[in-house]
Amino acid sequence: MAILSASGLVKRYPKPDAPGAFFAAVNEVSLTIEAGEIFGLLGPNGAGKTTTLEMLEGLTDIDSGQALITGLDVSKEPYKVKQRIGVQLQANEYFDHLNLRELLALFTALYGRNTPPETLLGRVNLVEKANAKPANLSGGQKQRFSIACALVNDPQILFLDEPTTGLDPQAKRNLWDLVRELNTGGMTIVLTTHNMEEAEYLCNRLAIMDHGRIIAEGTPQELILEYAPEPPAVPRHGNLEDVFLHLTGSALRE
Repeated sequence: MAILSASGLVKRYPKPDAPGAFFAAVNEVSLTIEAGEIFGLLGPNGAGKTTTLEMLEGLTDIDSGQALITGLDVSKEPYKVKQRIGVQLQANEYFDHLNLRELLALFTALYGRNTPPETLLGRVNLVEKANAKPANLSGGQKQRFSIACALVNDPQILFLDEPTTGLDPQAKRNLWDLVRELNTGGMTIVLTTHNMEEAEYLCNRLAIMDHGRIIAEGTPQELILEYAPEPPAVPRHGNLEDVFLHLTGSALRE
């Protein structure tokens, strides 16, 4: 059953070098995401991934097209949609005089919830850091705390925008384990990433974007067998990174 469906999404911005002209950062994007999936959105820098997510989350206006989340129109019922989703952004700013426990208590109150901060910290393995300030956390701990903040309203869909960028291998693997644990508990997860290993390991299905459009969609294995079955000097078949390079011609950049 589809928990998210989008059809013909378009977002235009003015061209900086051509007054009065516009370009489509997202150009007729359509997606269907099933409940319980981990769905990945891949693409080179500037492909339109983050803009697409921001439209689905109600953070950026949709110029044309429609997005439905749990049957609610994102444009017409943004408040109800925000009650059903959690959003972890690439960067977060917090009140620097509050500790993790106090911040989560604040965010929980804003949503009208009463989940104890320790419960949320426990979900991301940060209970021992309850009295710490965000500035004193490691990179991996900051990312896990940002996910804890996205869980305050017990969302049906969790959006993660490049959640492991800049993390060391151990912190990255720990976050992968967290994503899988949340998904096993029934949460639908939509993520963007430049990490092909991450996409192949986590995602049930994914879409690859370039120049504002979706250029391929399927399971990681389907895409590998279609676009990178026999890369040079590699036994058996290629991997998801080979698919990405074949489709976009772009080198990967963190």
